[in-house]
Amino acid sequence: MPESHYRICPLCEACCGLEIRTDGAKVISIRGAENDVFSHGYLCPKGVSLKDLHEDPDRLRTPLIKRDGVFVQASWDEAFAEIERRLLPVWREQGADAVALTIGNPAAHKVNLLAYTPRLVKSLASRNVFSASTLDQMPKQLSSALMFGHWLSIPLPDIERCDYLLILGANPMVSNGSLWTVPDYRGKAKAMRARGGRIVVVDPRRSETAAAADEHLAIRPGADALLLAGIAYTLFDEGLVKPGRLAEHLNGLDEARAALAAFAPEATAAGCGIPADTQRRLARELVAAPRAAVYGRIGTCTQRFGTVNSWLVDLINVLTGNLDREGGAMFAKAAAFAANTQGRPGIGKGVTTGRRKSRVSGAPEVYGELPITLLAEEIETPGPGQVKALITIASNPVLSTPGGPRIARALEGLDFMLSLDIYVNETTRHADVILPGLSPLEDLHFDVAFPQLSHRNHARFSGPVFEAPAGTPQEWQTILRLCALLEGRGLGVDVQQLDDEAIEADVRRFAGDQTASVLAALQPWRGPERLVDLQLRVGPYGDQFGRKPEGLNLAKVKAASTVEGGGVDLGALVPRIPELLRTPSGKIELAPPAILADLAQVRAEPAPAFSLIGRRDTRSGNSWMHNLPVLAKGPDRCTLLVNPGDAERLGLAEFARIKSAVGELIARVERSADMSPGVVSLPHGWGHDLAGVQLAVARERPGVNLNALLDDADRDPLSGNAVLSGVAVEISAA
Repeated sequence: MPESHYRICPLCEACCGLEIRTDGAKVISIRGAENDVFSHGYLCPKGVSLKDLHEDPDRLRTPLIKRDGVFVQASWDEAFAEIERRLLPVWREQGADAVALTIGNPAAHKVNLLAYTPRLVKSLASRNVFSASTLDQMPKQLSSALMFGHWLSIPLPDIERCDYLLILGANPMVSNGSLWTVPDYRGKAKAMRARGGRIVVVDPRRSETAAAADEHLAIRPGADALLLAGIAYTLFDEGLVKPGRLAEHLNGLDEARAALAAFAPEATAAGCGIPADTQRRLARELVAAPRAAVYGRIGTCTQRFGTVNSWLVDLINVLTGNLDREGGAMFAKAAAFAANTQGRPGIGKGVTTGRRKSRVSGAPEVYGELPITLLAEEIETPGPGQVKALITIASNPVLSTPGGPRIARALEGLDFMLSLDIYVNETTRHADVILPGLSPLEDLHFDVAFPQLSHRNHARFSGPVFEAPAGTPQEWQTILRLCALLEGRGLGVDVQQLDDEAIEADVRRFAGDQTASVLAALQPWRGPERLVDLQLRVGPYGDQFGRKPEGLNLAKVKAASTVEGGGVDLGALVPRIPELLRTPSGKIELAPPAILADLAQVRAEPAPAFSLIGRRDTRSGNSWMHNLPVLAKGPDRCTLLVNPGDAERLGLAEFARIKSAVGELIARVERSADMSPGVVSLPHGWGHDLAGVQLAVARERPGVNLNALLDDADRDPLSGNAVLSGVAVEISAA
């Protein structure tokens, strides 16, 4: 008998609500849930691919152990016995730092992983923790933390009330937001323009977002800091600074003004390729618009001055009076898990970076982790603290990280490698043990991170569509079992007891002598559901364990999260300053010393013959979605976009050779008038032709690995983020 199920899509930041129709164990159809309070029926091709992912014959269902160089299926007990036999001696005898941990992007989309991996990090006690954040958003998180006091206090364009939106280095028409959860950006942008709003896009490529905007400005790759500094300078120079009600909540305005004194648009124009009069016009338009916002994303983060760029975006929002106001750049107020809604409002400890440094390069820790581009050198370099074993969680650094071929060679030298993953991919092929997770349709879902980045406040939950196979643990149980091994509790541990102990410790920190009654109220739930119930209840909309009976708890959110209900709508974004601030001063810090020091290093660089940039595609999401037939069909997507004039001049036919300072490869050429002259583009996450990869669909059209051209030593020194954009290359016919 056909049934309908409500499901939140876990495949990208848009977090769309889905209606999944099933007949027994088969998926009949997937479509957008019309009554979803957040996405309102919107659906992109990735949501439909959940059926392919669930049914993918290459997706792992049982643990694998490598025997004589070949993976063989094993039971869960056999896999954990192998982990105990081979991982624990390295960890105990070589020290905790001898075991590294990498965490990939999919972990951000799974409460099982995001809520429980910190417990593994604590049990492991290694300094060598890496994640995909330093390939993506760490500059924005660092600048936000320094300015507002927390890593996830990130301003978001209030697009549904905005009159003027300036977008840099982002393509939300394809991504539906990044560090800005905004399903159906296309529809919202169309509605904004229909009511008289204006959208300006700054990008070296005329992206899908730029093509649908009112104006496209082609910037020189890697030069966003010059443009943004020119705009900020103009605001000071022309007396346009109008912070409005935020004036009393600012620290460092004069210091910021002084630091920008060298960045007149007339001095920055040649370096960024945007004329001085255009820079000054943008500044004036931002101030003149009734409600405006500046939004910069991955293209502004994956540069040498990623943190400076991220700071300048929000500095401009402050100077124009558009921060924390309706229609400007605002802050979400998440129902659960948001540290900036907890504790004393308006003041806090702020953040600290550099509490430790990497062993080989001396790079500082940021947000508890080291730059992932350091992984290979930490494995290769002998001496105390050398990485001898690795745990990867939904992570594929061989494809996703600069110097991927070097990482692949380094992995072969490990004493032991454990992967928590659903595929034998370019990285996990090196593992000694692979522990699979469940299909997303066999798992519950509650977004932990993305409600903190959403354009509208909401609370939604979805349970599993299908029952998990008998004997297959959920990922939170797998992680707790690993924690038990590291804590010396052995293989026969009661995972439920571990979870009970952990939740009691969490509750005791804030409940004190009321711990027993709070735990009793949480009693119906176990595992992640219990964590979600706790966080909802103590959150800003929560029932506070009965003190606010009208408030939220998991039972209420579950009851509302159906095909008919679509979750709980908590309303449009509202001003949150000063309540949101967690800086020691209780102010917005406009002039963090480290950022001002790095700003002083910004200068125009000679333009290379060609600059390489990346790009997104609606039918692709990092390296692991290329094995899903519904997304893989159609034209090749791993092509080198080249301006037609450049292609003609170089005599490029079907293929081109791309050579950088550290590597070279040959890619299929696609001529595109959307590319600026002297700029070429390759997408991220391809290169599925390596030996041992068990991805049948992806291997049919493997593409090439962009990261083979990128230098793993090139990064933003403040955040440790890799430089992925604006890389100098030579192009020739092949």
